Amino acid sequence: MQYIDEFRSPKLARQLSDEIKVLSDEIFFERRRAGNNKPIRLMEFCGGHTHTIFRYGIEQLLPNEIEMVHGPGCPVCVLPMAAVDICVALAKQPNVILTTFGDAMRVPGTEMSLQTAKSQGADIRMVYSPLDALSLAKKNPDKEIIFFALGFETTMPSTAITVQAAQQQGISNFSLFCNHITTLPTIQTVLDDPDMRLDGMVAPGHVSMVVGKEPFDTLLARYQLPIVITGFEPIDILQSIKLLLEQLAASQAKVINQYRRVVKNTGNEQARNAMQAVFKTATDQEWRGLGEIPNSGVLIRSAYQDYDALHKFNLPKLTPTNKDPLHCAQVIKGQIKPCDCPNYGVSCTPEQPLGALMVSSEGACAAYQKYSISS
Repeated sequence: MQYIDEFRSPKLARQLSDEIKVLSDEIFFERRRAGNNKPIRLMEFCGGHTHTIFRYGIEQLLPNEIEMVHGPGCPVCVLPMAAVDICVALAKQPNVILTTFGDAMRVPGTEMSLQTAKSQGADIRMVYSPLDALSLAKKNPDKEIIFFALGFETTMPSTAITVQAAQQQGISNFSLFCNHITTLPTIQTVLDDPDMRLDGMVAPGHVSMVVGKEPFDTLLARYQLPIVITGFEPIDILQSIKLLLEQLAASQAKVINQYRRVVKNTGNEQARNAMQAVFKTATDQEWRGLGEIPNSGVLIRSAYQDYDALHKFNLPKLTPTNKDPLHCAQVIKGQIKPCDCPNYGVSCTPEQPLGALMVSSEGACAAYQKYSISS
């Protein structure tokens, strides 16, 4: 398949749905014989997958015995309040322009969001890439331009390449507040949770474009969990669910790359080289809803410390209080569905979000709202 229409074919979707039903019945028959009536729980880690599932009604094509669990793979959704607070403090520094992606503007901090800080006079601007922020630095040599760098390995290479370009071009009024996070420790934290029972994982395609298959081989060796690296079209999702069920039916566990048209097993070596040159994975990172995850954050290497906003600016020590409702953490961990939260659609809406899950375009709560899912 090479063309987008083939990955949205209703005929193929129905065929895959029928094949999934046969496999599900086979697995459930054997489970009942063993006295196990629990549903088959498959987690899609990436928020992009979550939105595809809702947009195309994929859950309606699945048997009742299959439960899709929505994972924490949305970087804006797990952005801690402290990170927002630091951004607000940076934006209030004299002569500073803070730049960020649009999704981060409305994420609640301890006292305010970046959008609120902007309305109070801070110069905060939305950009589409770190290179846009670097371009702004070139056009405003009398201003300090700070880029709020966030996201998984998907966005990390572009940040690294931008920092390298700034150094090569001698642009000294550009820096970044680094809040990049890594995928593998996150998934391990989810899988180590004693309350998290999963039968298989729909693994993120965009991250895999960079890191390749190897990190998921590491997960396989540790957890013996079927894993399928997956694309973002509806047929991609259905094919991956079928591949997971085939493994379960055969009592197997392996890593399969369904997204072969984009993802190489070796990933993108050039992107990884840029990441490794600029960043080092050497810090524990606070995640909204998940707490502190060891070795999940990255630091800017000393060779590029002049482009580290925290090194460049003196900020007061911030001691934020986590005011997120309890249910946000439960949704992030896949323990409950957004519609099970008493705040969902009542006191927490896209217009007035209580937590980041309702803000981000990849958040599970925002997806439920967008596609009017109530159960």
